[in-house]
Amino acid sequence: MFVLKRNKHNPIIKPNEKNYWETHATFNWCPVKVGDTIHAYYRAQSHHDLLYGPNLSLATIGYAQSKDGIHFEYNQQMVVPEEEWEQYGCEDPRATRIDDKTFIFYTALSKFPFAYDGIKVACAITSMGTKIDEKHLITPFNAKAMTLFPEKINGKYVALLTVHPDQPPSSICVAEFDSIEQMWDMNYWQTWYASYKDQEVYLLRGNGDHVEIGAPPIKTEKGWLLIYSHIYNYMSDKKKFGVEAVILDTNNPKKIVSRTNYPFLVPEVYYEKEGDVDNIVFPSGALVKENVLQIYYGGADTVCCLAEVCYSDFLSSFEGSTYKEVVTRHTKNPIIIPNKEIKWESRAVFNPTAVEIDGKIHILYRAMGDDNTSVIGYAVTTDGLNLDENLDHPIYTPREQFELKRNTPNGNSGCEDPRITRIDDKLYMVYTAYDGVNPPRVAATSIFVTEFLRRDWKWSNAKIITPETVDDKDACIFQNKVDNKIIAIHRVSSHICLDYLDSLDFELNKIDKCIPLMAPRPGMWDSTKIGIAAPPLETEAGWLLLYHGVSDEGIYRIGAALLEFHNPANVISRTADYIFEPKEEYELKGIIDNVVFPCGAVIRDNTVFIYYGGADKVVGVATLDLKRVLEALLF
Repeated sequence: MFVLKRNKHNPIIKPNEKNYWETHATFNWCPVKVGDTIHAYYRAQSHHDLLYGPNLSLATIGYAQSKDGIHFEYNQQMVVPEEEWEQYGCEDPRATRIDDKTFIFYTALSKFPFAYDGIKVACAITSMGTKIDEKHLITPFNAKAMTLFPEKINGKYVALLTVHPDQPPSSICVAEFDSIEQMWDMNYWQTWYASYKDQEVYLLRGNGDHVEIGAPPIKTEKGWLLIYSHIYNYMSDKKKFGVEAVILDTNNPKKIVSRTNYPFLVPEVYYEKEGDVDNIVFPSGALVKENVLQIYYGGADTVCCLAEVCYSDFLSSFEGSTYKEVVTRHTKNPIIIPNKEIKWESRAVFNPTAVEIDGKIHILYRAMGDDNTSVIGYAVTTDGLNLDENLDHPIYTPREQFELKRNTPNGNSGCEDPRITRIDDKLYMVYTAYDGVNPPRVAATSIFVTEFLRRDWKWSNAKIITPETVDDKDACIFQNKVDNKIIAIHRVSSHICLDYLDSLDFELNKIDKCIPLMAPRPGMWDSTKIGIAAPPLETEAGWLLLYHGVSDEGIYRIGAALLEFHNPANVISRTADYIFEPKEEYELKGIIDNVVFPCGAVIRDNTVFIYYGGADKVVGVATLDLKRVLEALLF
């Protein structure tokens, strides 16, 4: 579990009208730290050179330095076209310091208009960091993004390079050298190229995808960490840029130890979504500073940006070939299953909410019989895991026209996915009301705590609190007011929204705004849609919001976010990876496969008890270490 944060000073380096060679764009930068100075090399684009027509924006390699990694100065051109094999541009540097020299690999362009056989790897070498001592053409074939490992492996210099990036599908490959000079030996490359596929580190996920090396590798306790670019649907007009990571074996970098399942950085903010080429995040460098992994990347092919993750959290997220979950399932899951002998819950029991009162946790869950009418069942537990009692009758059933079945006799309808909140002497239950015909909407009802405890189910008349004709679901009410306002969260389309209400009188106060809180992240594990899980939990650090996200493959997983206590519309942080995914049979197979879907959570001491539906079929419970999740979110 880890959080990625964009640096508040982004963009760090941007186009400069005072320098003709970087007036158009400055991006895809790579740092090298020597002593206490960070030397940064970046791609700089001039405005279009009319001498060559309107399409040539000459690329060169710029240089800047910094002490703190944030404020850079001494911007100057470092690598400029001088040789025939680079006459039309020098792009996208990757720099590695080894043997007291800095090796700056870059893309050399020898043809214009650009053609794949004129796009190759070159290298500039500097001992001081600010002046080029020598330059060499490296590959005789189409290649990009070459980078050198920062130390020898098994006595050899080792590099990674992307082969055929302009003749997809590309291949990320390993090359080994007996000497530095062998890197520009054309005889070596002819032999190597004849069997380059044998040297491949295969990272493609789909036939239409594209991968390219990002940052130079970093040596870790788990192996070599490689940050790289993965572009989904590269061959279509629906391409999605993302940043991923892989751990390579320390002694055999062709061997993958583990990798991320999804990107952890995608275009979300304005300097990534709008620029010379919109919707691009492209990693090109990385440094470890104390316990922070700094990722240097280009935004929208226009600016240099910086993102940071907790280094130890990031490494601990890798386990085998997937992310490491941070929840613990109850060994006796599922704790509630459909009862074929009871008509109203014979088909499914799922998506439970929960509230703790006087030392007991009360679980209210959605149940369906063969006619697919959703009602609310009830169970109670003292220890949070094992049920003391499970009633054989529902405690809430459809009563209003907006939730009574209007479609076919076996069509879906009823009261779905409850979320319950205690405010003073009442419990407020918000749920999805559906009549099988009109769009689902949010309804709210309440009951006095005293009536609830004596099981006198005198729920108030339910009121619709969201607009007509709007598909609105996954709603709840915060347990505390903020600035004397009631706060409601709901989902419109695929986004989580927030609204402020004057009172809990739902006859007069309804949700009528979608104040944006969080959105899906294209390409990531929560790419298709998101919605809340349990109502936000009050902690000393802010409101802990568990939420569900759906991937492009239709898998429901759980992530976490932290909202500012006095201004919940401000998202302090959000996990880049998921904390909980379907793994067990009862989560993988059901009415809807591959689903974990909580609607309730309770904090006891330092443990969060999460009550969830598995595959829209059963109810389970899992626990989460509160301190651990808050430490990650507060990075």
